[in-house]
Amino acid sequence: MARPKILVFQHVPYEPLGTLDPLLKEAGFRIRYVNFGREPKVRPALDKYAALIVLGGPMNSDQIETYPNLITEVDIIREAIDRDMSVLGICLGAQLLAKALGGSVSRNAVREIGWYDVNLTAEGVADPVLSTFAERQEVFQWHEDGIELPPGTVHLASSPASNVQAFRYGEHAYGFQFHLEVDSSLIERWLTVHDNQAVLDDERHNIDPTAICAQTDGSIDALQNLSRQTFSRWIDRFEIAPRRRRLLSR
Repeated sequence: MARPKILVFQHVPYEPLGTLDPLLKEAGFRIRYVNFGREPKVRPALDKYAALIVLGGPMNSDQIETYPNLITEVDIIREAIDRDMSVLGICLGAQLLAKALGGSVSRNAVREIGWYDVNLTAEGVADPVLSTFAERQEVFQWHEDGIELPPGTVHLASSPASNVQAFRYGEHAYGFQFHLEVDSSLIERWLTVHDNQAVLDDERHNIDPTAICAQTDGSIDALQNLSRQTFSRWIDRFEIAPRRRRLLSR
């Protein structure tokens, strides 16, 4: 029997699956990356995939003139939801998932770059995936936009700077603004990659890369344990057999 496949939308090479990659492989999945940075006009079909993962990127979800693939991605995410596939959106991916569900995305008053706490809602405490978190949980963040909660979704986590940090639609679609998938080397790469320097220069009075690296030394082990627990629960909820098709109300 062929191993089930995961479709992954990637926007830049320095935002990969990270710690999710070995977990998916350990669970027996094959992974297909679609890199929209290299193939902006590609439109992959969802047939034969068990799940869709949409990763982050330095672009904003409304930059459709520069990145027309964002329109394609929203359409495919909507189709995945119609098929009742397992979907995970991380950062930009969560914002695109929100748009596919009828929500909106706008600039927050402040950027969250570095280590910040998120607070679970009552629904988050009870959620079968996110209940791995403490009610107040430190996570790694890198985003400047916030999500307006789409209709019909369950609000799972918030922070003072960004009200919607995590949400769920139905049983199988999750959006996370934060980055559980990072390790120390990935954080260091984000702090040094050329594409991120303009943002870090703009935030030089508010965000100190050296301080982020120092905090990473003391926080990354706990985050990686949390990552394994949380992503394993999401993977465990996959239903590989075809589900009853449910059309998304638009």
